[in-house]
Amino acid sequence: MTAEDAVETIQREMTAFARRARASAGRMHPELSLVSYTLLGHLEESGGCRATDLAVHYALDKSTVSRQVAALEHAQLIERRLDPGDHRVQVLHLTDVGTQILAQVTESRRVAFRERLEGWAEDDLARFAAYLLRYNAAAAQTSPGAPATD
Repeated sequence: MTAEDAVETIQREMTAFARRARASAGRMHPELSLVSYTLLGHLEESGGCRATDLAVHYALDKSTVSRQVAALEHAQLIERRLDPGDHRVQVLHLTDVGTQILAQVTESRRVAFRERLEGWAEDDLARFAAYLLRYNAAAAQTSPGAPATD
């Protein structure tokens, strides 16, 4: 396989992966799109942040984040709290329900990945993980605001 063929295969397979990820997100929780899941995960990891921080981090339009945040608030998965350091700023945080649902969906995703990767040699898994880290790190360098490892 030539380098050009390999890049074409990678592009095609990454597109198929993204399509499956979007489709499976709805099956794992009906109110949780892949974008919503990603935003909840970031809020958990960061301990909360502003909506504008989410937009910058994921290189998303503010209106897209605003719609996602509104839906997550409506579902009572996140809440706004005043920033103790600056009461003009509202910080988004997971609610207890949001934390529980994120944990359930995260575990379901882990199970799905384990099933798909069952039978892979440990060396293959380690190489695959290293390649994904390398790919995402390079993508973050070429796309300002994009996460390196999310």
